[in-house]
Amino acid sequence: MSEEVQSVETNPMNDMIQHALDQNYNKANELFNDMISVKLTDVLDQEKARLADEIYNGVEPEEDDFDEEQLELDLEDATEGDMEETSDEDSAESEIDDEADEDVEEEVES
Repeated sequence: MSEEVQSVETNPMNDMIQHALDQNYNKANELFNDMISVKLTDVLDQEKARLADEIYNGVEPEEDDFDEEQLELDLEDATEGDMEETSDEDSAESEIDDEADEDVEEEVES
């Protein structure tokens, strides 16, 4: 009779979390790096296949889901009023910090 060997698949994410909980950070870091490498390799392979399909098979490039205008920042539209409000808030926070520092100094001197 032959005995069947059952292979038990482990989830690397569970292993990584368990190592982190056990404070075995080096092993957790190693597992994390392995998982990221696998995911990065998969994404790069998909992108290579997509580009090769476009170049050699003449497939039209896919449109991106995002609007390129969303990525542009228009700093000229910022009004001076917005900038003044920010500086007023910063100065108010600075005054509060100064008062707290004075209170601490008084307690230390006492």
